[in-house]
Amino acid sequence: MSGKRMEVLRVERDFLGEKKIPADVYYGIHTARAKENFPITIRLGYRIHPELIRAFAMVKKVCALALMQLRYLEEDKAKAIIQACDELIEGKWHDHIIVDPLQGGAGTSLNMNINEVIANRASEIMDRSVHPLDDVNKMQSTNDTFPTAARIAAIFLLRQLTAVVGELQQALEDKEKEFAGVLKLGRTEMQDAVPITLGQEFSAYAEAIARDRWRLYKVEERLRQVNLGGTAVGTGLNADLKYIHLVIQRLRDITGLNLAKADNLVDPTQNWDVFVEVHGLLKALAIDLYKISNDLIIMSAFKEIQLPAVQAGSSIMPGKVNPVILECVKQVAIRVISNDAAINMASAHGQLELNALAPLIVHCMLESFEILTNAVEVMIEKCIRGIKANEEICRMYLERSPALITPLAPYLGYDKAAEVAKEAVEKGKTIKEILLEKGLFSKEELEILLSPQELVKPGIAGEGKIDKKVINREYKD
Repeated sequence: MSGKRMEVLRVERDFLGEKKIPADVYYGIHTARAKENFPITIRLGYRIHPELIRAFAMVKKVCALALMQLRYLEEDKAKAIIQACDELIEGKWHDHIIVDPLQGGAGTSLNMNINEVIANRASEIMDRSVHPLDDVNKMQSTNDTFPTAARIAAIFLLRQLTAVVGELQQALEDKEKEFAGVLKLGRTEMQDAVPITLGQEFSAYAEAIARDRWRLYKVEERLRQVNLGGTAVGTGLNADLKYIHLVIQRLRDITGLNLAKADNLVDPTQNWDVFVEVHGLLKALAIDLYKISNDLIIMSAFKEIQLPAVQAGSSIMPGKVNPVILECVKQVAIRVISNDAAINMASAHGQLELNALAPLIVHCMLESFEILTNAVEVMIEKCIRGIKANEEICRMYLERSPALITPLAPYLGYDKAAEVAKEAVEKGKTIKEILLEKGLFSKEELEILLSPQELVKPGIAGEGKIDKKVINREYKD
């Protein structure tokens, strides 16, 4: 006798025919067909983002509330639907949302999956049939519920990202203060340049991230206009006008977000440029993160800073430690930039009253929010806060660099300064040594001219503090 348990099935029907569905699942025939038609990324472990499921459940809940208030849904049926929605919002039954994130039909498969899970759970609650379309989807369409849910999910994830970007800004500002007195060699085009402090470099990173934080904070308002109530193409066909106004009011109450009905419901139904705009700011953040990570890797390679050691760096070279956290952040940044390209192309693909590629737009955007948030958190905890400055090495590079002649050029003239720099390189000596050998400056004068206080602020180093005159001062004035 076989030990294999026989699966219990139920039969469901649609206009295409019949289909056997496992009896213990809440999804139905429409979801089962979508599962068969789009086995694209789910095999790789990709799932509908839980925040999108929560947002979709909120949309379905407010629709049921409005329909109940306007007496388009029986109270007991509406309450069962609302309870099922609340359970989805709490995180229950997410394993029954099984459609692939990449699907044809502008999100119809996901909407049907949500409708069926809510309907079957509501039927179980009230012990009476609840229809996924006639009841749960009443006065709705994929084309107004899916974009609305996408915007709600995006806002919640945007707020999480904005918060961690604020933490990164603070961590960089802390390092700016810590490294304020660390004088080092600046570099342009990967060649020696004029002196700078390590703190000033970190101040620039903090400023860039502060701009990212502000842009993300402000862009939320671009996501607040929704097209719920517009149904198929934004005209509101099959939706009562009272319902359209009421459902937006209810949506604000349930989500706690300052959402508003779009002035023109046709616009957000067919146009996805707002998502292009929002994700463009995620791309800007990704680019800043990439640049900062690259800089820190370079400074670490020069041994000017020491990054926290978080894991062994080689399977063959004992004791080797690599900048793995920053390398990971760079990969995340590249992924976000590639998502941006996908969103741009998919948004441009909109045809007439609808964009069939909306699932790709939403999937890429929510993924970018998630991986950026995670990457920034890791970057703060496992890298930025643990960075240490190697002051002696910073000072060594600066003193040995021919670029140290630059603050003295106003006294020597460009040509004479270039000769000194060339001689220092040819003889393997420091700028200070050549200047002292030639008697161009005294030791005391160089101490003043090359002090940190003089090298990293506007103006001519040492002016008014030593007797030597600035060349062509009349022309400068």
